[in-house]
Amino acid sequence: MSIKFHLPDFLEHCNFNRIFISLTKEFPEYFIDGLEIASVYGTFPQSLWNGGRIVNGGMCDKNLVKTVVKGFDKLGIPLRFTFTNPTLTEEDLSDDFCNYVLKTANNGKNGVIVVSPVLEEYIRSNYPDYKVTSSTCKRITNIDDAVSEVGRNYDIVVLDYDFNNNLEMLEKIPDKSKCEILVNACCQPGCPKRSQHYRDIGNMQRAICAYMKTSRKVPFNPEKYGAKDENSDYCPYMQYDFADAKKHATHISPAAIAEKYVPMGFNQFKIEGRTTNAFTLAEYYLYYMVKPEHLDKMRMIFYSRLIGGKIISSAF
Repeated sequence: MSIKFHLPDFLEHCNFNRIFISLTKEFPEYFIDGLEIASVYGTFPQSLWNGGRIVNGGMCDKNLVKTVVKGFDKLGIPLRFTFTNPTLTEEDLSDDFCNYVLKTANNGKNGVIVVSPVLEEYIRSNYPDYKVTSSTCKRITNIDDAVSEVGRNYDIVVLDYDFNNNLEMLEKIPDKSKCEILVNACCQPGCPKRSQHYRDIGNMQRAICAYMKTSRKVPFNPEKYGAKDENSDYCPYMQYDFADAKKHATHISPAAIAEKYVPMGFNQFKIEGRTTNAFTLAEYYLYYMVKPEHLDKMRMIFYSRLIGGKIISSAF
């Protein structure tokens, strides 16, 4: 059985992922058996529909969208757009930039990750060639509801990570190959604020997009656009690193993937890190996808390629 990993981010970590993907092809013997890079997920700046993480960065040149889409298509890696803003309304469906992105990437290979029923219906009706993923941002924590979600017409369902390591509950899911499991979640298990945090992020994304349409002659004030300042209710887990996340009860180790999850029938795994620094993200990639006996060698190769290829570059 192939072991599929879904990686962050096709823009912020564009060159980073391009280099890593090239290494999996150049040194396949160093990587875990059956490894498949199933997708790279993320979004472009000024995407009103974006959710899960705030994406800033100014106006995005539409030619950059074309370059990134064509670049990953050439690598044979699907993109999945994190259109998981839970605050969307009917009026937001006509957003010019998000529709441009979907039209540009409408090649039958790429996908969207959704939360909003309004947006999901719109995409299914207007862009039927896209594979649709149900997001973990839906916060489905009841196992019966999760089973029902997996039974719906989704290509993939990203399970809530509070199910992680609860093998008794996970065993109840019939179609396990359709599930994606987030293995390195930084958020605290059972967080009571997670759903509200996603809404706050959605409102902030909305505020950023509104501000970008102005002359920008005055400083950005999120409250002016109905959003809550992201620093007004600070969440310490947003700053958790590789070592911190490994201490969570929801953390899934490489050994657990091989010895528990894959034998159960799960074979799709997500690594989070859209806004993570490159060096921490590199450690996650090495930890999960490289054979332990080759870690030191691959670490040296990967870092040397990253430095030589200018980590922050997003050009193909």
